[in-house]
Amino acid sequence: MGGQTAGNEKHICTGLFAHVDAGKTTLSEAMLYQSGALRRLGRVDHQDAFLDTDHMERERGITIFSKQAELSLPWGTMTLLDTPGHVDFSTEAERTLRVLDCAILVISGTDGVQAHTRTLWRLLERYGVPVFIFVNKMDLAGAKRGALLADLKRSLDDACVDLTTPHWAEEAAVCDEAVLERYLETGEVSDRDVAALVAERKLFLCFFGSALKVEGVDAFLEGLSRFASAPRYPEEFGARVFKIARDPQGNRLTYLKVTGGTLRVKDLLTNQRPDDSEECSWTEKADQLRVYSGAKFHTVEEAPAGTVCAVTGLSHTRPGDGLGFEADWEGPVLEPVLTYQVGLTDGTDPYTALGRLRQLEEEDPQLHLLWNEGTREIHMQLMGEIQLEILQRLIQERFGMEVAFGSGTICYRETIAAPVIGIGHFEPLRHYAEVHLLLEPGERGSGLHFASACPTDVLDLNWQRLVLTHLAEREHPGVLTGSPITDMKITLLTGRAHDKHTEGGDFRQATYRAVRQGLMQAESVLLEPWYEFRLELPAEQVGRAMSDLQRMNGETAPPELDGGGTAVLTGVAPVGAMQGYAREVAAYTRGQGRLLCQPGGYRPCAGAEEVIAAAGYDPERDVENPADSVFCAHGGGYSVPWDQVRAAAHLESGLALDTPEEEDPEEPAPRERRSYAGTLEQDEELRAIFERTYGPVKRRAFVPPREPKRPVAEGAARTIREQASGPEYLLVDGYNIIFAWDELKAIARENLDAARKALCDLLCNYQGFQKCEVIAVFDAYKVKGGQGSVEKYHNIHVVYTKEAETADAYIERATYEIGRKHRVKVATSDGPEQLIILGHGALRLSASAFRQEMEHVQGQIAGVLESNNRRLKSGALRAALEKARREEESKC
Repeated sequence: MGGQTAGNEKHICTGLFAHVDAGKTTLSEAMLYQSGALRRLGRVDHQDAFLDTDHMERERGITIFSKQAELSLPWGTMTLLDTPGHVDFSTEAERTLRVLDCAILVISGTDGVQAHTRTLWRLLERYGVPVFIFVNKMDLAGAKRGALLADLKRSLDDACVDLTTPHWAEEAAVCDEAVLERYLETGEVSDRDVAALVAERKLFLCFFGSALKVEGVDAFLEGLSRFASAPRYPEEFGARVFKIARDPQGNRLTYLKVTGGTLRVKDLLTNQRPDDSEECSWTEKADQLRVYSGAKFHTVEEAPAGTVCAVTGLSHTRPGDGLGFEADWEGPVLEPVLTYQVGLTDGTDPYTALGRLRQLEEEDPQLHLLWNEGTREIHMQLMGEIQLEILQRLIQERFGMEVAFGSGTICYRETIAAPVIGIGHFEPLRHYAEVHLLLEPGERGSGLHFASACPTDVLDLNWQRLVLTHLAEREHPGVLTGSPITDMKITLLTGRAHDKHTEGGDFRQATYRAVRQGLMQAESVLLEPWYEFRLELPAEQVGRAMSDLQRMNGETAPPELDGGGTAVLTGVAPVGAMQGYAREVAAYTRGQGRLLCQPGGYRPCAGAEEVIAAAGYDPERDVENPADSVFCAHGGGYSVPWDQVRAAAHLESGLALDTPEEEDPEEPAPRERRSYAGTLEQDEELRAIFERTYGPVKRRAFVPPREPKRPVAEGAARTIREQASGPEYLLVDGYNIIFAWDELKAIARENLDAARKALCDLLCNYQGFQKCEVIAVFDAYKVKGGQGSVEKYHNIHVVYTKEAETADAYIERATYEIGRKHRVKVATSDGPEQLIILGHGALRLSASAFRQEMEHVQGQIAGVLESNNRRLKSGALRAALEKARREEESKC
């Protein structure tokens, strides 16, 4: 079991997700019972549920650790992963999302969609997991099918469809144009079409029942058999690690899903990539392959693609690791917002305790264990009080240590407000490495992203990969409070190694120092965590609650009344202000109120100055995170302060950023102080930096100009070369212009094809008058799998990009080729264009500027036509008069 099956059978891996008390574990029990995996039904309240294998789970009646079960069904096999429903353990649930073929979202029929349900829904959307919805507890009073379905459509997605309704086929068909066309022709929707819509997350099938009474479970399993799609796996080996645990004997278990090829006992597993440095790599043997079902397991000799198994013998794996062709996980969305000091009340030596607690951090990296060497204190980050209680007991049972946690403090984060270049140089005697990094602010919640724009003929690929590894291997502290940085993109611009003296550790030092040096120059921003809350309380207490939340600088939606005297307030508020408010709610509502909170991301801190002052952090005295660099002279190394590193660096960054120096607006800046020259002087909206994330699309990072052959002072202007003579090219980002011009946008609301045609007609007139080469580029809008096309429309060229290729990615490539011989203009309203495009001499026209130019051209065309009409009319009049004169003369 657990792998590809023979014949027409299929194997799917699905996960169970729900808000707490929705009946998720009860549903898993019913599914196991109906499949024949269990002979009798267990119950959470009886403490004998099959997947609640831990005694703490049975005592509390909640799922704490994700569990695996194997089901044999008439249509094949299923690996079922039961995940925690309590918000304190939501990071455990998030880690399983990367290995699922589909997910089952359980909704309580009496509670409907809760705040945590919406969080789970966003996570499922982020990871692109198809979802089946099971509405549980329909046997209880107050569970109304129609109202619940309407709630699902309103709160989650309008494509939630109940298969038992008379018009379900029509509702499913409207989710896709091609399916709708077939439905209008045949009056039916095939199972294949429905399965495809589910797999593409265009349709979410809803089932209703009672897991406790095993009602509706058979229909649900039948729905999974008909509409759940099993993926096709490649022959090449790949695997995703999603969990680290230990068995009762203390053996370390690496839970993974094989996503390609076959994993066999005694196979060597490694994180080594082609051209990677060996410094951070490991290779270990898979001693044993276990397929778990509940607390029991059976060993297998091989695990084909699709198998979820636990591997022994691996000591370096971490949750989120990718093996084989699989890439590492970028990191979780949900992160703890509170940090606690660990008090060793039984006198355990702190170093001994730290080593033991590292085992827990291996299993849950979100604990973020921190060690303060100066104070000999241990700190860890937690989601909430329930996790704190569980962890306290787990430490006692596993390690025999008595610990106490102090009061939680806020986990702040830091980011930057504007791009900056950081330089790190590490050159003690017989060592050498220099790194230049571009640090750019990202969107809120985007985390950290790393890229390279360094040519391989400047720095070998293996060194570049090593720099990226060092960027990702640790949390980099900010310079305001020492809190970790986030919401940034860090790009390797250039670097240098020495043929004889460079070692891997040299680039670690240079990379860390480059990040730090950049942060010291940057305008840093302190971020604080916010909660998304749901407050249920008696209606007469709403005024008090809204006043409290307003005082906390929170944001609330209008209160909702359930008709039974209970009001519900939802919104967001700073975590710091919400601390202890649950107890306050219980006090002033006399136990009738309930406050539910979950992480809601980070926002700029309102009281940043006070927080920074209270932290008392001095970045220049943080010896563990130096911003200075080390250079070598006369056979010895010496330190260069961070603010002098740029002048001492051996390389040019190849990129000049706008300086914040104030200039006289009446007097133009001297040419040598401008970032760019030549044709770029005409573009008033030019920016030096551009960043956008396209998900799975792998775009080429921008490449800065290579190091000049002759020295150039840092910060000096880089003049764009003169363009060769010849026709001028205009590249138009089609959809961008359509949705930026009101008249085209109005047409697009009715018919997108008509809007495209209208724009192309305007461009044809423009080309005919301006005599330039016009290329209109439209994003991949055609059928899935489209290879792109170039078409001639009258006197212009129209490009439709291939699937998943963006218009500006195509324009970047085209500008690179065309810009070497011709002048190029790019019309778009999509913010600052990429530096590489502009660096090739392209002039960007904003949508508004292009509209003005288009109107000017149309006016000139109209003027020419009017002039021609007048000439024609004048010529016709003269001809008529001449004819009349001749006729008159002939009469005479």
